[in-house]
Amino acid sequence: MTKTFTPGPDDVQIIERENCFKGFYKVDRLHLRHRQFSGEMGPEIRRELFVRHDAVCVLPYDPKHDNVVLIEQFRVGAMTKGINPWLLELVAGLIDKDEQPEEVARREAVEEANLQLGALWPLPSYFPSPGGSDEQVYLYVGRCDSTGAGGVHGLEEEGEDIRVHVLPFEDALAAVRDGRICNAASIIAIQWLALNRAEVRGLWA
Repeated sequence: MTKTFTPGPDDVQIIERENCFKGFYKVDRLHLRHRQFSGEMGPEIRRELFVRHDAVCVLPYDPKHDNVVLIEQFRVGAMTKGINPWLLELVAGLIDKDEQPEEVARREAVEEANLQLGALWPLPSYFPSPGGSDEQVYLYVGRCDSTGAGGVHGLEEEGEDIRVHVLPFEDALAAVRDGRICNAASIIAIQWLALNRAEVRGLWA
């Protein structure tokens, strides 16, 4: 078996970085080289990078009633794919100012679902599309009381129109199975809760 080199963060050489677009998000073009598994430095390659703020997503969970709270809103990225672009999702927001991820989770729960969260259970963070974007997602399950949750919320100045749904956990899991929930953060969080629900309820209920 051929022994291979294990590269790390110091094995990337950025030759040039140019900005192609700058708005709320930006797109950069990078010219770079990186060390290959052979140990040799590879040829120069070019990659476009979608540069955006990191995101925070939280699944509000009521351990007493075994309910989750999800939100529904229009998503332009799903509009051209032949599916209903109003998606069931987690409460979520971007870290676009000097805030910690936990602060964003609590603030967005109030803004998007009119919910006060108790304890936050951190899940593994992840990169949703590292082949072309530098976004990292911080994921949580947040303890809540789903009694009385519902309605339409969101910040008017941001054009938000967000409907709140309270679902028994098994119904949310079924929506993952049949594809009604079709975004990564929601699938990951609901599946994580399916695997760890007994422990979560044992500590929170």
